Amino acid sequence: MYFVKTPWWLKKLYPHYIWEIPVTEKILYVTFDDGPHETATLFALDQLRKYHAQATFFCVGKNVREHPEIYKQIIEEGHTVGNHTYNHLNGWKTTNKKYVADILEAANYIDSHLFRPPYGRISRFQANILMKDNRRHPLISKGFKIIMWSVLSGDFDLSKKATECRDHVLLHARPGSIVVFHDSKKAWDRMQGALPEVLKYFSEQGFQFKSLPYEME
Repeated sequence: MYFVKTPWWLKKLYPHYIWEIPVTEKILYVTFDDGPHETATLFALDQLRKYHAQATFFCVGKNVREHPEIYKQIIEEGHTVGNHTYNHLNGWKTTNKKYVADILEAANYIDSHLFRPPYGRISRFQANILMKDNRRHPLISKGFKIIMWSVLSGDFDLSKKATECRDHVLLHARPGSIVVFHDSKKAWDRMQGALPEVLKYFSEQGFQFKSLPYEME
């Protein structure tokens, strides 16, 4: 079970996480989880280029290690990146020590203080460790910003069709929304159908697509 649109009460429950970006213009923040992937990520980059769109890619460390050239291309094309752990760990099912160590391992390959927990599952204790300034660990000396989302496309859901994933975004995204797609093998069939139509629709509505900034309040 998951929420396509993040409910207000969940945002209130975890106010120190970033769920959306306050804006006064028509701006959307498209994000991708789980890459880099040799097919899905390159497709996403191609589609973004067509619309002069910038996005944020939350990368899995082991995938960056496997596809360093695609990771480099993401950055060279002006997108921002974030840490999505090294092994795509579920924080609720992982000890605190192992979870933080896995994130630090990913930080050897992903130069970013933006962090998104896989599945959105992270304990308060784990989050507090990551958000703290910690000079003993230069990789996270400034602390991480924990980035969640306002709208899930649901492209990871094998029971959905691409048109349903498209409609999730078209119906619920608003200025400042953080929208999640996945550049992964699992999501590929749905992402490749939904993403181009989302970019086209919102572009025609006068929206800009921007990357999440590395520095934010």
